[in-house]
Amino acid sequence: MGIHRLNHAVLYVSDLERSVAFYRDVLGFRRVPMTPEGFRGAAFLQAPDSTNDHDLGLFEIGAAAGASQAGRATVGLYHLAWELDTLDELRATAERLAAAGALVGASDHGTTKSLYGRDPDGLEFEIVWIVPADLLDDAALAARTRIGRLDLDRERQRYGGQTRGGVGISVPV
Repeated sequence: MGIHRLNHAVLYVSDLERSVAFYRDVLGFRRVPMTPEGFRGAAFLQAPDSTNDHDLGLFEIGAAAGASQAGRATVGLYHLAWELDTLDELRATAERLAAAGALVGASDHGTTKSLYGRDPDGLEFEIVWIVPADLLDDAALAARTRIGRLDLDRERQRYGGQTRGGVGISVPV
C-alpha cells in the first residue's frame, strides 16, 4: 500500500455556517454540493486549486461544544497543513489571516515557509510554501533543525514571489 497524500480531513465545529464562511472568505475554499439528502449540519469544502473531491468535511455539533483540549489535556490532532504554490500567495494569505484576526504565527523551517492560523473554533492549521527541489541548498537543509522567524520579503527576494514551490518534492518535475 503506497499512501501518497492526504485526501481530506473532517472537523467538528460549533457553528457550521460560521466555519464555512471562514474557510470560504479567508482561505478561498468553496462549498461542494455533496451533503446527503436529509442530512443536516454538514458541509463539504474544496480548496481553490485542489483536485480532491473535497478537502474538508465540517460537522456541526452545536454552540455548547467545548474547545478542543488536544495537546493541552488530551491527545489529538495539532494541525493540518495546506500547501500554496508561490510566496506571493503566502503573503496574500498572511494578509487575509491577519485581517480576520486568525494569524497566530509565521515560521521559517528552512525547506518550508509557514503561516499558522486558527479557525473560529480555535482549531489550528498551517499554510506552507515548500522550497523547490532544484533550489534546495545546504543552508536551507541545515535550517530544518530549527524554527526561525519568517521574513517573507527576504524569502521573496531569495526565491522569487512567483516561483512555484514544491516542484520535485510534492509536485512532479
